[in-house]
Amino acid sequence: MGESGRRAYEGDNPHAFLDVIGHSPDEAAAHLGAGVAAAADLAIEDINPFNPHLFAEHRWHDHFARLRAEDPVHFNELRTAGRYWSVCSYDDIWAIEKDWRTFSSAYGFVIGPPPEGEPPEPGPITPFIAMDPPTHTEMRNTVKSVGIPRTVDGLEAQVRARTSAVLDRLPDGEAFDWVELVSIELTTALLATLFDFPFEDRAQLTRWSDVVFEIPGSGGMTESAEDKREILLECVDYFERLWDVRLEHPGEDLLSMLAHGAATPEQRAIHFMATIVLIVGGNDTTRSSMTGSVLALNEYPDQYDQLIEDPALIDALVPEVLRWQTPLSYMRRTALRDCEIGGKQIRRFDQILMWYVSANRDESVFANADEIDLRRPNAHRHLAFGHGIHRCVGSRLAEMQLRVLWEELLPRFSRVEVVGRPERPLGTFVNGYTSLPVVVHRS
Repeated sequence: MGESGRRAYEGDNPHAFLDVIGHSPDEAAAHLGAGVAAAADLAIEDINPFNPHLFAEHRWHDHFARLRAEDPVHFNELRTAGRYWSVCSYDDIWAIEKDWRTFSSAYGFVIGPPPEGEPPEPGPITPFIAMDPPTHTEMRNTVKSVGIPRTVDGLEAQVRARTSAVLDRLPDGEAFDWVELVSIELTTALLATLFDFPFEDRAQLTRWSDVVFEIPGSGGMTESAEDKREILLECVDYFERLWDVRLEHPGEDLLSMLAHGAATPEQRAIHFMATIVLIVGGNDTTRSSMTGSVLALNEYPDQYDQLIEDPALIDALVPEVLRWQTPLSYMRRTALRDCEIGGKQIRRFDQILMWYVSANRDESVFANADEIDLRRPNAHRHLAFGHGIHRCVGSRLAEMQLRVLWEELLPRFSRVEVVGRPERPLGTFVNGYTSLPVVVHRS
């Protein structure tokens, strides 16, 4: 895409593309700073869970536990983001997810500047996750077949073969980074398949995925917003070229679904770039679950022992790990009218942060919620994929990948042993990992 195309795409805002995919929120929150006090040492009104350092330092648990106990609908306000409420209990989040007429997605799915006026009509770079019905329904229907059982079943043999090959290449008895050699490799390979993306260029998908939710200057790949913009516009350019190919030679991949969808006639790739980049960035979520599963079983070795003794527990491991890990920490909604949540008066246009990481640790729903329990009877009730009309369209694919990983892993290794501290990114939206040192011991 040439410079004139970029200007037409971005309009008057040179960073519109970044704003759509959630660039500003965590960057705006980064000034909240590291070393925030323990939850017990703070006045309840001073607790602000939207602090990326809480997640990078893995200290969010106690803050949410206190909010669930004392103030489950909790108010904060930032100069950069305006008024927002942290909703921390399972039941309140469940109710909000079902009421899309009151709690809109159309102002964005991550925290941002306070809205002004009515929700605009979805623009050319709006992802369907930031739409309300009926537009959301039309767009979702265009790609929903990627998550249906027939599609998932059709991909399983390929996922299994790739998983086997990756595991067979792992060094025996030597430390390596599980994130790099396993989680990234497997999730990027499937992402390339879903887009029918040139497999030899799949490392680009990893690179773009890492940048999507990165805070510039946080020690990652970008030092400035301009760096981030340029890298993501490389993604735009690449997918524009693929789009042209799909228009002439459609297949069964996601790009072909968008290019030839009944609800998207005669559109260009640029109209779907926010959705495409979010799918690329969403690669982080399965990556986090794969890594989190290894960490979880190392932190609860009795559960690892049970899994080894009874591999049928893999079916229980999948939802329990998704609950325990919760790879996306929250989603935002915007109140379209004055209303009440949990006894708190919510103003029209207030932002609502539905903290899935907190709901999935709600002890009123999940007993001993901080622990991994492979015999938990209601793990499937987790909210890691959301609920209602915005439930993750790729949830079955994510579950299949995690299941296949452990089905292939258990016969090969007596143990995957964590041998160092996990490293986590700075940010509140993705609850994930940048590295996890492990050693595998072959059976």
